[in-house]
Amino acid sequence: MTTKEVANRLVELCRTGNFEQAVQELYAEDIISIEPEGNPNHIVKGVEAVKAKGIEFERKIEKINKSFISDPIVAENYFSCAMLMNVHMKNVPVPIDMDEICLYTVANGKIVQEQFFYTPQKEQ
Repeated sequence: MTTKEVANRLVELCRTGNFEQAVQELYAEDIISIEPEGNPNHIVKGVEAVKAKGIEFERKIEKINKSFISDPIVAENYFSCAMLMNVHMKNVPVPIDMDEICLYTVANGKIVQEQFFYTPQKEQ
């Protein structure tokens, strides 16, 4: 797949809530996932570790009120998109907006790195 095809497929899967399928289908075995510094999962390596990180995140969510992902912007082996989710987290009384820019690197038709840019939420 080209970078544009990978980008469009990722957006398609994320828009329908198929995050686990996106990882399974589009991520390289040696993927590197980078969150902002201070996050407990700042750097995660390997597709199994990325899957585990996703499951851990999903367990913290009580309800997704809305979600949005922009169309991807593609340049060479990179693409980015904006993601927004409004969620109710377990044990948090008010909904939270999660707004981020996601940057992906593609090689040999697979995502080999993802990096997320957002302001981390303060612990409630």
